[in-house]
Amino acid sequence: MTKGNIYLILAAAGLALVGCNKAESPSEVQHDVTNAQAEAQRDVTDAQSDARESMADAQKDVADAQADNDADDVADQARDASETAAQGDFKVAVARAEATHKIAIEKCEALQDNAQEDCKARADADLENAKRAAEARRDGAG
Repeated sequence: MTKGNIYLILAAAGLALVGCNKAESPSEVQHDVTNAQAEAQRDVTDAQSDARESMADAQKDVADAQADNDADDVADQARDASETAAQGDFKVAVARAEATHKIAIEKCEALQDNAQEDCKARADADLENAKRAAEARRDGAG
């Protein structure tokens, strides 16, 4: 790709962004927020369901090892179950953080120009902080 093509792409991208910080109408924002809330709830529910299923499988593995009276296998399966629980909690926390982020971004659409940019930047920062906190909890539990 030539240097000229790169400049053309950057210019086109810049033009595409012009007007992106225009406030949406209150009814558009409410509609988008409602949709984001519904999608967010589905995403969190799916993450919770996946975590429950994974944990049930891990608990079954522990029970099977106990039934076999294999102390080493029981310890291994219990450790795996603990890691499965921590990973499930992490996935649910991330799903919640992403859900909150989606809703916050939609609410930012009601604002104009720099206020909208600042709002979205705060939402992005909150998402990253929530993900880091979830990672720390997961890593501390494992």
